[in-house]
Amino acid sequence: MVKDVLAKRGEIGFCTVCMKPGKPIAFGNMKKMVGGEERKVPHLGLPGNPVSSMVTFEQFARPAILKMMGKAVLAKPVVLATIEDDMVNSDGRRLFARVVVTRRGGQYYASLTGPQGSGILTSMARANGLAVIPEGVEGVRAGDKVEVQMLDWVEG
Repeated sequence: MVKDVLAKRGEIGFCTVCMKPGKPIAFGNMKKMVGGEERKVPHLGLPGNPVSSMVTFEQFARPAILKMMGKAVLAKPVVLATIEDDMVNSDGRRLFARVVVTRRGGQYYASLTGPQGSGILTSMARANGLAVIPEGVEGVRAGDKVEVQMLDWVEG
């Protein structure tokens, strides 16, 4: 439905991305008349599943909003953590796994928040970070180092 409206009243830049969760996302411009002049207004359509929507918001919407506000720092802090669970990335997309990051002995450790389905809201509610498994990487094993985007950063 969103793609149909964008096609009629604007233009679609892209409608999918190579990430999980959050593959379906629509970006484009809507046409709007302001004082007799047509203007283009950016539009970002987030996916329907709650976790997909939250993850794509963090990757696309929050940085765009911060940029429009004139902020210089757009990205969340990233730490290198030891993953404590095996993770499989079966379809080759960039995977954002919901994790709880703790610091022990001067090192960061990341544990999955439980089942990772895009409709499982508790996986996001329990998370303070997103472990990033790059596209094309088939997975990681417990003990491997992974980059984690911190959602709830409590350190200075």
